[in-house]
Amino acid sequence: MTKVIKYLTVLMLASLFFQASAQTEVEGIRVPAVVDENGDTVPNWLLPQFYVYPPLTFKSAKQEKFYWRTVRDVKKTLPYAKMVAKLLRDIDREMEKLPTEKERKKYMEAKEDELVATYKPVLKQFTLSQGKMMIRLVDRECDRTSYQLIKQFRGGFRAVFWQGFAKMLGANLKTEYDPEKTEDDAIVERVINLVEAGQL
Repeated sequence: MTKVIKYLTVLMLASLFFQASAQTEVEGIRVPAVVDENGDTVPNWLLPQFYVYPPLTFKSAKQEKFYWRTVRDVKKTLPYAKMVAKLLRDIDREMEKLPTEKERKKYMEAKEDELVATYKPVLKQFTLSQGKMMIRLVDRECDRTSYQLIKQFRGGFRAVFWQGFAKMLGANLKTEYDPEKTEDDAIVERVINLVEAGQL
């Protein structure tokens, strides 16, 4: 808790400094500013989002191990899940431009080959828990499960095949991400927020 208080104190002091320096010209530095009701120009700094959660208390060593494994897995897989979401948006845009089903299918096959060649070496290095995390985060970022994505772009047969393969490894491509209802997903969401804010 003292770290949070120190951080907020630094932010307040920085804010006071910037308000005071708005009264004088600082050569060579441009900052966003607003004019207040008295006609004074006041710097308008956008501070990064800062999260404050209650301290974690672990009931067992197993629970603590799960938390730190979650931190590791989120840090490793989140950039790839975000990349998948961006690629999906790009693919959706390209698919809309193609007039026939045949052209869309050909485009998807070419895109699949390109993605497999590019990312297979990286994804092969994921542990099983990182693979499961990736499945969760793909649903979080794309608002569609991995199963739905495969079915949409490569057909129902491939979706069933890959779901069966995932099940053999103890994973599930139909996993939906829901931090409101699932305790594990709530922990994942907390970790994601802290990681993205640079607090973890």
